[in-house]
Amino acid sequence: MTVAVKVNRMDHTAVELRGLAAKSRDAAQSRRLLAIAMVLDGHSRTDAAEQTGMDRQTLRDWVHRYNEAGPQGLISRTAPGPQPKLSEAQMQELHELVVAGPNPAVHKVVRWRCVDLRAEVARRFEVTVPERTIGKWLRKLGLTRLQPRPVHPKKDPAAQEAFKKTLVLC
Repeated sequence: MTVAVKVNRMDHTAVELRGLAAKSRDAAQSRRLLAIAMVLDGHSRTDAAEQTGMDRQTLRDWVHRYNEAGPQGLISRTAPGPQPKLSEAQMQELHELVVAGPNPAVHKVVRWRCVDLRAEVARRFEVTVPERTIGKWLRKLGLTRLQPRPVHPKKDPAAQEAFKKTLVLC
């Protein structure tokens, strides 16, 4: 039989820990609080761990966290996630680039597609990402994938109006 884990923090009794577990919105924290309450009641580490669905060593680790930070130390932490590929300034520059539209002489396209933007991002920011990521960034920037019909760069509105006036329908 194993020896009970030593709980050094005596801010709460076992009854108070059970009350905190009942009020907690984090199920994992509730389970950990109940395990520590069992330890405070004098149960062995093995028994308390089995009753709350964890390993003996895991319970020991949670008791150490409880001793350091109290009940708040038993809340599950979320991972920060990966670092963004583009900084906020670069995202703002991408937004301005998309809103301004491509320059046909420079970019060789009349409207931006994700594949074209991916090449432009790789050229400007030296970041290689899939086309799908470009689409996600556009949604994050509040831009839609719907594009107006492209306009030919040599379009002449005066010639179009003159043509409309001379058109005779039979």
